[in-house]
Amino acid sequence: MKKAWLWQALLGVGSTLFMIGALWWYQQREPQRLAAARQAALARQLDEAMTLYAENCAVCHGAQGEGLGATPALNRADLREANPDGLFKIISRGLYNTAMPAWGLDDGGPLSDYQITELVALIRYGDWQAVAERVAQRGRQPAAPFASQPDEGVLREVRALPQGEVLMLGLEVYARQCVACHGADGQGTSLAPALNTPAVRVKAPAEIERTVRYSVNGILMAPWQGVLSEDEIAAVVELLLRWDEMPGGAVPPPLAPAPVTEEMLALGERLYAQNCAVCHGVTGQGTRRAPALNVKSHLESTNDLALEQIITNGVPGTAMPAWGTRLTRQEIQAIVAYIRS
Repeated sequence: MKKAWLWQALLGVGSTLFMIGALWWYQQREPQRLAAARQAALARQLDEAMTLYAENCAVCHGAQGEGLGATPALNRADLREANPDGLFKIISRGLYNTAMPAWGLDDGGPLSDYQITELVALIRYGDWQAVAERVAQRGRQPAAPFASQPDEGVLREVRALPQGEVLMLGLEVYARQCVACHGADGQGTSLAPALNTPAVRVKAPAEIERTVRYSVNGILMAPWQGVLSEDEIAAVVELLLRWDEMPGGAVPPPLAPAPVTEEMLALGERLYAQNCAVCHGVTGQGTRRAPALNVKSHLESTNDLALEQIITNGVPGTAMPAWGTRLTRQEIQAIVAYIRS
């Protein structure tokens, strides 16, 4: 009897010691297991988010989140530390009076809450070099923006003027960022007014600078604060004040529209279906996210070059992004031809 009791006691003590040891082992390993599980879940989120970014975001924010044109960069330290709820709200609902549309399903967008959460994780924890590789794999690398090139001979003449280096920089910035809307030599287009005029040259420098930096409500012009450097803004202001000193042909016009062919129309139809129909409708009838394109009065009052510029540079303050960072000029011309057809 005593022997049986002794074995039971030993068995009880052994079981207790085993349970204590198992609990200690579990307590030692559980934090590592949970951390590994969280890391694996985050890796899955980031992998899915990179594809979402390539398909939906790279066109405006760049392959590496560097920002394109007036669209801000996402690969910034301050965004990595930003409130995730705030980032979620911006992606889901968009930003009023900017080109950032609402991406959440509840606001007419194509992304679920979970997908938006994945994009928030990408902004906070993503490897932007890996993102760029995914963008390349998906064939979504942004192309060179629609721009002109100052004449080299003219630049040599400009260099000899007072503050010639500043004026040269102004011409280069204008050719890269402004010619699409304001036209060759600042003569204006159907999209934007002429800048090479006495009325502009008599304005106060501070007023011109303010317009360049922050734009003006109700117009297509994007604000360039944070996109252009301080030297570039100062150079553009100097150019606008002294454009009457520039030789003619300093900034040449864009190339003439390409002739329309059957192949061009087929390409335009395919590109429209892939990139435009989701917002403007399959037949251009418009949706909640974007206006109709098959409007006779609009097509009659807007020439091909103006349509090309709108597609290339987007429309600030709306959900229309700048497609010139994603499509080649030939592809944009094909879309214009298809819209016309």
